[in-house]
Amino acid sequence: MFEEFLNLITETWQVGIRGIGLSDLIACLAIIIGSLVARTLLNTVVIDRIAKLADNTESEFDDEIVESLRTPFGVIPIAFGFYLITAYLPLTGSLDLIATNLVKMIVIYTIFSALANITRPLFSLLGDSTWMTPAMSTWLTRVSGVMIWIVGITMMLDVWGIEIGPIIAGLGLFSVAVALGAQDMFKNIIAGIFIISEKRFQPGDRIRIGDGLHGFVESIGFRSTQVRLFDSSPVFVPNTDLSDAQVINHQNMNYRRISWTINVLYSTKADQLRNICDQITDYLNTSDDFTINPGQENFAKVSELGSSSIDITILCYLEVIGYTKFSQVKQDLILKIMEIVSENGSDFAFPSRSLYVETMPE
Repeated sequence: MFEEFLNLITETWQVGIRGIGLSDLIACLAIIIGSLVARTLLNTVVIDRIAKLADNTESEFDDEIVESLRTPFGVIPIAFGFYLITAYLPLTGSLDLIATNLVKMIVIYTIFSALANITRPLFSLLGDSTWMTPAMSTWLTRVSGVMIWIVGITMMLDVWGIEIGPIIAGLGLFSVAVALGAQDMFKNIIAGIFIISEKRFQPGDRIRIGDGLHGFVESIGFRSTQVRLFDSSPVFVPNTDLSDAQVINHQNMNYRRISWTINVLYSTKADQLRNICDQITDYLNTSDDFTINPGQENFAKVSELGSSSIDITILCYLEVIGYTKFSQVKQDLILKIMEIVSENGSDFAFPSRSLYVETMPE
């Protein structure tokens, strides 16, 4: 009885699952665990050391290359482990074909994953050139990634003997039907290409769209552009709307401009007006807050005799600065104008109307 029980255990151990013994399965499990350990060692020892060497260089390009290849390189031990399993196990027939094809798919995935990941640092490097903008680099990265994976998926299907030709023909007919119902999407994609090629704006630019939206560009996508408003809420604007709208790119302005009209009393004498204008002009030309625009000088001049005041036009320019600093400069200018007007014995006027009442003779 006991011998029969031992024979049953031995037979079960040797036969296992579909002729694969339990010892073989334990060996395969050990190979899988070894592959995972090798993957961890590859990431934490080899790649981390290479990353430290890349950190010592001045360029960030090698750092991005190392990080982009970290995940694909981590798949190499897994692929090698599966290859060892297929070589170790006594697989035959369809099982051997399936196992071999799985290994081929893992190898193909590793290669094309590395190619797709490496496109980002490559196009980022080209993005520093004069002819390629950051937005164009982002688009080319996405398009090249999609094309690489299309080729990779085609090769994976070919491994299983699936012909891609009939699939493409079927997708061609399907795409015609889809195109009729997705015209707006394709319009947005084409509009996005024109926006990037014309370099209207880039991520990070502050833009104003028509009379409404005003904020910072965060990303230019295939279908829409994301703009972050000043209240931190995101707005997704379709690219077709952006291509047809008037877009002001504040990021590309050379100077900030202040153009004001102040009103002083009609009781102000000519000499007082002349002194007020000269002193304000002198302040604009000597203060470090303002700059010289070669196309138009800073000035303060009497511009009009209004209905209830004498109007003085003030025009000046500043270097492009942040809004907080810009507000501070405007405040300082207002206080300085008030001080100059007061020192010259004048005051500011406000809209008023005089009413004369005549007494009719009885």
